Amino acid sequence: MKEALRAALAAYQPQAAEEQPGLVNAAVLLLLYEREGHPHVVLQKRTEHVDTHKGQISFPGGMCDPGDPDLMSTALREAHEEIGVHPSDVEVLGRLDDIVTMTNFRVTPFVGWLSRYPYEWHVSDAEVEYLIEVGLDHLRHPETFIPDRRVVNGREFVFPSYRFRDDLIWGATARMFTNFLDVYTTLDAAD
Repeated sequence: MKEALRAALAAYQPQAAEEQPGLVNAAVLLLLYEREGHPHVVLQKRTEHVDTHKGQISFPGGMCDPGDPDLMSTALREAHEEIGVHPSDVEVLGRLDDIVTMTNFRVTPFVGWLSRYPYEWHVSDAEVEYLIEVGLDHLRHPETFIPDRRVVNGREFVFPSYRFRDDLIWGATARMFTNFLDVYTTLDAAD
C-alpha cells in the first residue's frame, strides 16, 4: 500500500494557498503506519495549555521556525517534539493541499509513513493530552462522516467532520483528512 500511495501522491497536484499578509506558515504530518495488516493514522488531542486550537484533534505539527530549512522539516520537527517520532523513522510520501485556517495559519500537510509499529510514542505533556490511533477503514466508513454546520460571517457552511469514539475530528484537520481520503480513494479505483 505504501508504494501505491506514494505513486498516487506523486500524481496529485497539491494546491498552494495564496500568499496573504498576516498568514503564519505552518506544517503538519499525516502519519500512517500498518497495524494488524491495516493502515492507521495517528492524531492527537491538544491540551488546554497550548496557545491555539485548545482541546482540538489535530495532526502533529505547528509553526515554521526560523531554523527550519523548509516546511517538510517543520512537520517532522513538530512530530518529534509533540509525539516523539524521530524524523529518521518517517518516510515522507508526498504532500496535500495547503489549508488556510480561521486563525490565520497557512498549513501545508505532508503524508508520511512510519517505518515500524508498534512505536514508542513520547508525547509532550504541555501540548498533547492523548493520542488517537485510528484505522483508515473506520474513518472511510459513511457513518463516521458527520456534516459540521457552522455560521461564518452570517453565512452557513457545511464542513466535513469525522467521529471516532468520543472525539470529533473537525475544522482544518478534517479538511486535510478529506483531501487525503480523496487521494487515497484513487487506490481503490486502481485495483
